[in-house]
Amino acid sequence: MALLSFERKYRVRGGTLIGGDLFDFWMGPFYVGFFGVTTIFFATLGTALILYGAAIGPTWNPWLINIAPPDIKYGLALAPLREGGLWQIITICAIGAFGSWALREVEICRKLGMGYHVPIAFSFAIFAYVSLEVIRPMLMGAWGWAFPYGIFSHLDWVSNTGYQYLHFHYNPAHMLAVSFFFTTCLALGLHGSLVLSAVNPQKGTDVKSPEYEDTFFRDLIGYSVGTLGIHRVGLLLALNAVFWSAVCIIISGPFWSRGWPEWWSWWLNLPVWR
Repeated sequence: MALLSFERKYRVRGGTLIGGDLFDFWMGPFYVGFFGVTTIFFATLGTALILYGAAIGPTWNPWLINIAPPDIKYGLALAPLREGGLWQIITICAIGAFGSWALREVEICRKLGMGYHVPIAFSFAIFAYVSLEVIRPMLMGAWGWAFPYGIFSHLDWVSNTGYQYLHFHYNPAHMLAVSFFFTTCLALGLHGSLVLSAVNPQKGTDVKSPEYEDTFFRDLIGYSVGTLGIHRVGLLLALNAVFWSAVCIIISGPFWSRGWPEWWSWWLNLPVWR
């Protein structure tokens, strides 16, 4: 496969975090590295264990396969393989694969001399997963509070967890997360449409420069955050969406065990309503 001109500059030894030159090579366009090997190991083992769990389970229907966490009675202890131990090992594999992938991103950034914005952003997604499968169950004292691996079983877990708190949409952190998710979609839609508008002008006219993009938003809303600024805004919105998603589930149970509508009683008791 032909290399791009700049690729020759960074396809050199060095920049690795662990392993030195041992795995410091490429397979076609993909950089391997030590953490590429560990990603493959954990992902392959985890996938194989899911298939094993399906094999010993009641069905091969992909919608109904369910790898459940241990029963609440096991607490935070190791459970027998067929009673949740499989879920525990798969969870370790998932965290190992996700963490390895993020560290592989760090190594690629080091080789290119770039900032670490991509692995930092990915680490927020890892944090959300770990919040559901590790942090919240540990705070509640049992792995059984984590969600199972399966399509329908996972959806059932989401529904049941929401009903445990009467109306999960009243969770203030959930409100923030959803607001940031919608705003992220809005910002991405506006940014994408603006760039496409600039590079697809009327027939016979030149492609527009970023100054035109900035002017459009100044004319539209009175202010433009700028070409670089919109990407900072987009990253900030996306990271907040994931962060508050993690917070909303961490506080449900360990720090608030009643219905979320009841939490808003402080608002109804404000003197202004009397």
